[in-house]
Amino acid sequence: ALGKGSDLEKAFATAALVYNNAADPEGKLSKAETKSLLQTQFWGFIQGQENKPKYQEIISALDEESENKIDFEDFMILLVSLTLMSDLLQEIKNVKTTK
Repeated sequence: ALGKGSDLEKAFATAALVYNNAADPEGKLSKAETKSLLQTQFWGFIQGQENKPKYQEIISALDEESENKIDFEDFMILLVSLTLMSDLLQEIKNVKTTK
C-alpha cells in the first residue's frame, strides 16, 4: 500500500504491521506478548539498556500480573520511550547520510 511512500511512512507502516500480526482479534497484546515482541523485534534498541531506571520501569510494568492489554497507541509510546533512551539512537544520530 505504501510502495511509493516515504521512508518514514514505510517505517510506521512496518511498525503497525508487526503489531497487527502479533495482536489478538481485538487488536491488543497482553503485557507478556508485548515484552516478547519488543525483545524479538526491537532488540537493537533495548540491548544494553537493562541497567537504566526507565528501561527497568517499562519492563517491570510489562511483568506485572494484570489483565490489562496493550493497544497500538500504548505500544507506539513504548517504542518511542525505548528509542529515546537507547544508546543506539545516539549512534544513529552520529551517522550522516547524503542522497
